[in-house]
Amino acid sequence: MNHRPFALWLAFAAQALALAAPAAAQGLRPSQPGATARPPARVAESGPRPADYIVAVVNSEPITNNEVRSRMARFEQQLAQQGQRVPPRAEFARQVLERVISEKAQLQLARESGIKIEEGSVDLAEQNVARQNQIEVAELRRRLTADGIPLAQFRQELRDQIFLTRLRERELDSRVRVSDLEVDQFLREQKNSNDPSTVEINLAHILVAVPENATDAQAATLRAKAQRVMERARAGEEFAKLAREASDAPGAATNGGVVGLRTADRYPPLFYQAVEALPVGGVSDIVRSGAGFHVIKVVEKQKGGPGGTVVQSHARHILLRTTPQLTQAAAVARLADFKKRVEAGQADFAQLAREHSQDASAPNGGDLGWAGPGLYVPEFEEAMNSLAPGKIAEPLVSRFGVHLIQLLERRRAALSPREQRELARNMVREKKLDDAYAAWAQEVRGRAYVEFREPPQ
Repeated sequence: MNHRPFALWLAFAAQALALAAPAAAQGLRPSQPGATARPPARVAESGPRPADYIVAVVNSEPITNNEVRSRMARFEQQLAQQGQRVPPRAEFARQVLERVISEKAQLQLARESGIKIEEGSVDLAEQNVARQNQIEVAELRRRLTADGIPLAQFRQELRDQIFLTRLRERELDSRVRVSDLEVDQFLREQKNSNDPSTVEINLAHILVAVPENATDAQAATLRAKAQRVMERARAGEEFAKLAREASDAPGAATNGGVVGLRTADRYPPLFYQAVEALPVGGVSDIVRSGAGFHVIKVVEKQKGGPGGTVVQSHARHILLRTTPQLTQAAAVARLADFKKRVEAGQADFAQLAREHSQDASAPNGGDLGWAGPGLYVPEFEEAMNSLAPGKIAEPLVSRFGVHLIQLLERRRAALSPREQRELARNMVREKKLDDAYAAWAQEVRGRAYVEFREPPQ
């Protein structure tokens, strides 16, 4: 196939797996007395797909060789697209098998704990993946089929990641507290830090995609195309125009190739290394990744962290809380209807919020005021950050209910000392949550009964 199958979906899937990976399986049953630990089963590495067999059992749930191979293929593609090296094959297979074990055990715990996931939540997750890929859901499904990924499998994986997210929230969110001393220490450390996580950059990039099985001659032709694009960009030609004309990256036609302001550690290392020494406005040399050839421009660069300035968003929303009388699916459908009516000029967003929203902001037409990073729950903030001013997101499910979000405006603002401390507190809390998750997951993995199986001879 000429298209790279779902770079953004693969990144999404890998990110979701990473959530479950560091600490593995929640044990549902302690190790049985007298059970002998065996080394992980060998996973078939390449060549024709063999008959499937069980490589491990987590409590009573099997993991098959083909399941691990499929997961390995996805990680390999994601690493290639980010320009990162794949570990040695045997080590890579062990790492992926351990991740699958971890995920299985955590999912078992989530289900035994009574966590329920409605179809509406899976529908919205599917819509989010489509939106991130700048395509409609119907096109997403068509491409999944073309890439040999059954829709049922894709939706089950989305459901599993929602399970893991809700389990993490329930188990860990209430455990983490941040003291004033920890905030003071964090602020002191940030002042002199050169860590990429404290540098914010906004990059625009143009991708000249290279087909997976391209010949050397084809690759050379495509590199020459990227070279011409780079020379035109360095000569001062408008980068957004070049992106619309030449880029194969999703969304380039509408966003001009601009990725958005984020900390440097959230970019692929290959990208950050290419622009680290460049000034604002600088254009990189050609960068080769598993996806093809990239030309990257530095749009904005600044010291990040809790000091200085931040991008703030002014949004409003309508919140519907689910009840036995109002299911999640019904709430989604109602808000989707509100969205259509507002966009068609048949209704006013603020009036709908005053009449229907179940949030404290309802009397103000759903207006949430100005907010900096970290103020809202991640899923709400991600949807809001993806919007252009004046646009309305698709209905979004969070732990509070179902939201309809409209971004009114965006600005860069200086932070007051109190706001700097609050932002620092949120950043410390996120770090402590990650550490708490790793420790919790290791504990859960230790309690799981895992039996490794040898491949058939």
